[in-house]
Formats: sequence, C-alpha cells, structure tokens
Amino acid sequence: MNASVLKTNFENHEFHTSFFQTKEEAVSYLKEKIQGTTVGIGGSMTVEEMGLYEVLKESNTVYWHWKQDAPDTRLKARDAEVYLLSANAAAETGELVNIDGSGNRLSASVFGPKKVYYVIGKNKITPDLASAIQRAKEVAAVENAKRFQAEPESICRAMLILSRPCNGMEVELLFIEEELGY
Repeated sequence: MNASVLKTNFENHEFHTSFFQTKEEAVSYLKEKIQGTTVGIGGSMTVEEMGLYEVLKESNTVYWHWKQDAPDTRLKARDAEVYLLSANAAAETGELVNIDGSGNRLSASVFGPKKVYYVIGKNKITPDLASAIQRAKEVAAVENAKRFQAEPESICRAMLILSRPCNGMEVELLFIEEELGY
C-alpha cells in the first residue's frame, strides 16, 4: 500500500485520509471520533471483522441491518449522523467503487449523513478505476454472492463510482495495512 500516492490522489479529490497499520488502531481512532451520536452501518465484512458494531454501540445509537432485524433499520442507518462502510475497491487514482443489491449502502454513502467513514483494507486497493471496477465485480461480488448462496448477478444491481464526496458531506477514508473483507 503506497500511502503517499493514496493520500495525494484522494485528497486531491476532496476526501480526508487516515492510515493505520492494524485494524485495532483504526477501531481505537473511530471509537474516539464517534461518540454520542447516531451511526448507520452498511453491510460490510470489513466492519464485521473489525468488531466496530460492538465497540460503537457502547457510546452511540447504532443501526445495522445485520444486527437488528427491524424493517426500518436500513432507513434509520441512512438517516444517521454518521455512516460507516467499506468499499469494494479503492483506485490509487482517487475513486471508490461499490456494488450493491439493495442500494442502501450506495444511497447512504452519497446522501444523508453528515460524516461518512470508509474502512478499507489493503487488499481492496487497485492501480486505477478500470481495475477497481474489475475487482468489485470479479472478487468482492463473487465472494459476497457465495455468502448468500447466490449468483453474483443477483446481488449486483447497482454500481457507484465515487470520485468526490457529494456536496455537504465529509468523507474520510481509513486505509488499513491488513487484508480485510472481500
């Protein structure tokens, strides 16, 4: 992971960046930054592997459809002050790529929350946008489909390429020097 390239290119695209050697360091950082607010979480194996739901619910109201079965959990997550997710791929050229089946992660990452945090393992970093799209389709989607015992086409209904944060949103990318998620 070339932190210098990632920092330069993503910050040129108006993203904030932070870098961590371990997921534990990133969890400590987020625990300090996110306190006393509402937090929405998009479906993410990275978030699950980091144990962020359990940590953040200690001092926040957290909405995550993986942990709460209420029908309106995804809507409450989208309307939270802070939203947490990962990316299927992050291009060193400064773009994020996500593919989604229901669209909840995509919509919340571009509209609603005031602050969005992406947690991104080194395995999700690609050299450019074309390889990021390829990774999202051929690695992340395939692995996620296996989890649902489905075909990738059935869960890949929408793709978002985020080249800059949307107006009024602050987006911070936490790059972690570990392989996390798909």
